[in-house]
Amino acid sequence: MTIARIIATFGGCGLAPKAPGTVGSLAALIAGLPLLKKPKVLLLSAVAATGVGLWASHKAGDGEDHSWIVIDEVAGMWISLLACAAVDKKKSAGWLWPLVAFGLFRLFDIKKPGPVGYMDRRHDAVGIMGDDVVAGIMAALCIKVLRTAAGFFKKA
Repeated sequence: MTIARIIATFGGCGLAPKAPGTVGSLAALIAGLPLLKKPKVLLLSAVAATGVGLWASHKAGDGEDHSWIVIDEVAGMWISLLACAAVDKKKSAGWLWPLVAFGLFRLFDIKKPGPVGYMDRRHDAVGIMGDDVVAGIMAALCIKVLRTAAGFFKKA
């Protein structure tokens, strides 16, 4: 197995026989949880996954979005987790928001609304990575709105 394929499959997660995108997203969630107390490291990890994912998906997948390419799910999941980072670094972010981020990210990645679908229709490495990056941004924005609303209702 080449380095590009190891990266594209996120260490083999993309080779799962069923739902490799969900498996890759779940692996990214688990890998990202410890970084919720270190949002800068999580951000750098998401940027690195995106950059190396562009290269790996082009090299290993020949520009086609094969189901075994899941580095894009990793980047998108880590982007969505950025909105879950603990406000107080001494407190845990808990499980609720990361699970909501996982659900929203998968929803946007599967249903491909608006800009996610636009990126998905590109048949190149930018499209492979781009649809999940956009899905991650959309999930993060939703999490921010939901967390703000939850904080508002908690004070009332």
